Amino acid sequence: MKPTTRTSFNGLRLLTAGMLLVLLGGCSGLLFYPERGQAFTPERARLAYSDVTLVAADGVRLHAWWLPAKQGVAVKGTVLHLHGNGGNLPGHLGGSYWLPEQGYQVLMIDYRGYGLSEGKPRLPEVYQDIAAAMAWLDQSPQVKGKPLVLLGQSLGGAMAIHYLAAHPEQRERFSALVFDGVPASYRAVGQYALSTSWMTWPLQVPLSWLVPDADSAVESVGQLTSPPKLFFHSIDDDLVPMNNVIRLYQQAPPPRVLQLTRGGHVQTFADPTWREVMLRFLDDPSHFTGLRRLAEVPNAYDEKSPQ
Repeated sequence: MKPTTRTSFNGLRLLTAGMLLVLLGGCSGLLFYPERGQAFTPERARLAYSDVTLVAADGVRLHAWWLPAKQGVAVKGTVLHLHGNGGNLPGHLGGSYWLPEQGYQVLMIDYRGYGLSEGKPRLPEVYQDIAAAMAWLDQSPQVKGKPLVLLGQSLGGAMAIHYLAAHPEQRERFSALVFDGVPASYRAVGQYALSTSWMTWPLQVPLSWLVPDADSAVESVGQLTSPPKLFFHSIDDDLVPMNNVIRLYQQAPPPRVLQLTRGGHVQTFADPTWREVMLRFLDDPSHFTGLRRLAEVPNAYDEKSPQ
C-alpha cells in the first residue's frame, strides 16, 4: 500500500470512528462537556457560601453552592443560576458572584456528571436536576416570601425554557426570567460541536440531524406567557450566533426585552454595565425596556415590530 493510500485509509477509519461515537453517544455526547472535580470554591473570591446536596427523583446526588446575600445587605430575592454545557461550578461563578452584594442570594447547581455531582449528563434526565433545585428552593425558609429569579446561561437557559414550558406550576413561582447567550436549537449546538473537529467537520450537517430538536428552546419559549423575560446576547458571540436570540425573542410572548451586548459567549456580567441592566430589570421586570448605547446594535425587536 502506498503511503498516500495508507494515509487516506487511516483518515477514513478515524472519520468512521468519529461517526460511530456520535451515533452511539447520540444527543448527549454533543450537548454536554462536563468537568469533574472542583478547582476552587467561592471562598477564593471572598464570598460566603455553603455546599448543598440535592437529590434528583432517580436518586442521583447533585452538588450545589448556596451564596447568601452579603452580611448587612437586605435580601431582595433569590436567583437560581443554571450554567452552560462546559466545565462545572467554579468556571461559571463569574455569572452570579456579584449578586450577593446586591442583595440577591444565589443557588448554583452542577448537573449530573459535572463537578462533584453523581451520574452522567443526558436528556431528558437532566431536567430532573432542575426539578431537584426547585424542590430545594421550595423547602428553604430563607427563600420564602422573596422574589424568585431564574438566570439561565447558554445551554442552562435552553434547558430551563423547555422545563418551565412543561411545568407551568413551577414557572409561576418566578417573578423574572433572565437568559444569556441561549441557543435556539439543540441541533445547532450539535452542528457546532461537530464543526470543531476535522474528523466530523465534513459531515456536520447530516450528523447534526441525529440530535433530537423537539426539546429546543425555540420550540418551547412561546409557552412562557409569564413572567417577564430579559434576553441578553452578545453581537460578538461566535459560539451561539446572534440569530439565535432573535428567533427566541420573536417567539417569546410579552413582556420581554432583548438586550444586545458586547464580548465573548456568556461573558455578559464581566461588564458592570450589564450587571446594572439586570438589576434595573429585577427592580421592575414588567416595565423595564432595555438599555441602548453607542457601538451597540439597536434593540429593534420591540413590541411594535412585526413578527
